Amino acid sequence: MSTIAWRPAQTLLLLVTLSPPAFAANTSAAPFERTERREACADYDEMRRPFFGDLHVHTALSFDAATQDTRNRPRDAYRFAVGERVGLQPYDARGKALRSAQIDRPLDFAAVTDHSEFLGEVQICLTPDMEGYDSLVCTVYRKWPRLGFILFGGDIAGVDSPRRFQFCGPDARSCLDAARGPWREIQAAAEAAYDRSAACRFTSFVGYEWTGAPDTRNLHRNVIFRNANVPELPVSFVEAPYPSELWDKLDVACGERVSGCEFLAIPHNPNLSGGLMFLDHERNRPPFDKRYAERRAANEPILEITQHKGESECQTGIGTTDELCGFEKLPYDRFGGQFDPRQVRQPTRTNFVRSGLSDGLALEERLGVNPFRFGLIGSTDTHLGIPGAVAEDRHQGHGGAGIVRPDGKTIGLPDNIEFNPGGLAVVWAEENSRDALFAAMRRRETYATSGPRMTVRFFGGWGFDEDLCDGPLVRQGYADGVPMGGILPRSSTSLAPRFATLALQDAAGAPLERIQIVKGWQDGDEIREKVYDIAGSPGIGSVDTSTCKISGAGAAALCSTWTDPDFDPNSRAYYYARVIEVPTCR
Repeated sequence: MSTIAWRPAQTLLLLVTLSPPAFAANTSAAPFERTERREACADYDEMRRPFFGDLHVHTALSFDAATQDTRNRPRDAYRFAVGERVGLQPYDARGKALRSAQIDRPLDFAAVTDHSEFLGEVQICLTPDMEGYDSLVCTVYRKWPRLGFILFGGDIAGVDSPRRFQFCGPDARSCLDAARGPWREIQAAAEAAYDRSAACRFTSFVGYEWTGAPDTRNLHRNVIFRNANVPELPVSFVEAPYPSELWDKLDVACGERVSGCEFLAIPHNPNLSGGLMFLDHERNRPPFDKRYAERRAANEPILEITQHKGESECQTGIGTTDELCGFEKLPYDRFGGQFDPRQVRQPTRTNFVRSGLSDGLALEERLGVNPFRFGLIGSTDTHLGIPGAVAEDRHQGHGGAGIVRPDGKTIGLPDNIEFNPGGLAVVWAEENSRDALFAAMRRRETYATSGPRMTVRFFGGWGFDEDLCDGPLVRQGYADGVPMGGILPRSSTSLAPRFATLALQDAAGAPLERIQIVKGWQDGDEIREKVYDIAGSPGIGSVDTSTCKISGAGAAALCSTWTDPDFDPNSRAYYYARVIEVPTCR
């Protein structure tokens, strides 16, 4: 295959929302609450540092990964995250991996998020002495893995009310009991990987994936717990077929039954949601009311915008003319389009984050609360147990399309050709501990990258100096404004807000091309948008696709203090920044 010069890599982050009603004063600099016993981190920074991680990781415990002969388990995934080499399929007759992978730089944090659905069923089907092992379903799952994938996946992807298999017995008790072993393994692996020493080298979170996908439309959520206090079993799509029911049951299983248990839910990359992610109602249910909007904003403070199955910021020609909205787009709007040409449907505007942000402004006007006020992250959604494997020059797939034959040979590509290596989650926190990172996710001080480890800061305020880039940008940003994810209180003056943005290139990556600010605002009954170039310039760098050599004058750092020239104090608005590298080879 020929080398392709792709669109510049992008850093995407929701930064500051602006709304006319008065809001509480900025409290982002308040200390976070400590909820666990551990040594104090020696490297503590009150001005916060960026930590890079992956919050979407599947291992051999997931029903789909197992059918592709993934053998890395939660402990292996964490070993990979901190820099160790792990094996990859195919395996020879003696069980030796014929491929391997190793990350170029360790991650700061990660969470294994295996599917809660079928944790027990997979355990039964792969354990000879368990009752149900010889059932027809389990026999198919073992002998014909691809058919087993369709059998299990169809049980949660084609219906509104999923069910347990008959071999699970009365009340599905045998499958729920069997799920306890894998759930304990997930917790034990997270505990073993968590660095509780003063060095604070690595943070692991206990988590799982709630895999709701009615009519193959992806409404998945990753559930992340603050500490080691977690429910007896994860709440799955079988017990909770709607996101609001997931929150209800987690409130009981976590908040009421387990002391010190806290959670947040992260909606998946919405590009495959079939337009469901940003509707003003849950499917087949009445429109949102104020209570629903409050709960969604509280329980889902951040959202995954990019991963190996594409990117969901926006799409050129669907409600926007923005040319950079052509980055990493899939040609279908739901999982079914990946496998069945009859299910290929063109994405609609409610598949994309920018539409969610815009529609949130209108919902806030109606309900008094914005249910779509969220920060952004990226991750990989790896199904090989290799979190943070985002390097394009040695990408080995994440298990989205690899089919393994009984003889151990891999058929075809390791991923669909339209997929990519995935992205990273970046969290600004005082230290690398569960409490600090979780608190940062709660306040939405996060951003997403499409792989590079760029450092990006963004602040909004009313009284910033014009030359803030030459002064104490961070200290004044926290003292006199709000950071990314914050809400800028209404000013008593008619001044326009000022935004300070600083971006540093990935030391191992390409130079920076430019910084843009994307603004969406309410203009009567309409939502409008505009993209502003605030630092750098387009086209300053290029790549020779025959040699992959970069030429031009990209920047190692860009900084800008920008004032909105179109500010209307009577309009609700959101702002986010987009940092773009010069083009590089794919």
